[in-house]
Amino acid sequence: VPLAQLLSDDYNAARRALIGAHASQELLPGRIPGFEDQAERVMETLSRLSKVSAAGSATSEPTMADMQASVKRGDTTHVDVIDRWGNMVSATPSGGWLQSSPVIPELGFCLNTRAQMFWLQEGLPGTLEPGKRPRTTLTPALALRDGKPCLAFGTPGGDQQEQWQLLFFLRHVHHGLNLQEAIDLPMSHTLHFPSSFSPRGRRPGHLAVERSFGPEVIEDLRRRGHQIEEMPPWSVGRLTAASRDADGILHAAATPRLMQAYAVGR
Repeated sequence: VPLAQLLSDDYNAARRALIGAHASQELLPGRIPGFEDQAERVMETLSRLSKVSAAGSATSEPTMADMQASVKRGDTTHVDVIDRWGNMVSATPSGGWLQSSPVIPELGFCLNTRAQMFWLQEGLPGTLEPGKRPRTTLTPALALRDGKPCLAFGTPGGDQQEQWQLLFFLRHVHHGLNLQEAIDLPMSHTLHFPSSFSPRGRRPGHLAVERSFGPEVIEDLRRRGHQIEEMPPWSVGRLTAASRDADGILHAAATPRLMQAYAVGR
């Protein structure tokens, strides 16, 4: 994976130039020298196997189709911990859904269902092969300041994890909101990209937004070509976060959405 190029100023300037005033309905993956054929093969496979829909959920992750249902059924979990000495943990346990994963009697635990991230078509980066690990949507995050850990954060939520976490991070770091303010503001995500979960469904132009963004903002997004899915207030995202100041003061915050998360200290 050519990380240096993917993170380079030139590559990201070119990608940023694709952002316009009107929402694109296309999939436009980047083209990296030496990897052009790989991108073409993935796009061709998606054209045959990805389920495209204009409405309804495009994800097959077991508990994200109806977030309220997960209150009863269970889901991925996330925990952020900082101790008095500044040691930090950000963890997002997932992958052993009891309702779909068999327990191996000799081992005593479930198979990890992240293997569904693999493709059964040959010749793709994610093709199922011996000795290969599947990629995962799980993104527990830890941020450094001046080379030292200062912030642990994350959320359950399949392919929405990175999207919610990015909103939180930008609000906190670039806009100066405290942890709870950054979590409490209205949240959004898109299902424009193919789902990581079979059958890799996608909804071109889709944008889910909490109604608390306000009618003016939502209508402006519609005028720009986004396929808006209005969500009830306090329904999108499950973020938690914990931070430590240079003087040792600890902070923690948890989303009030779904009434599942807690921030505690002692």
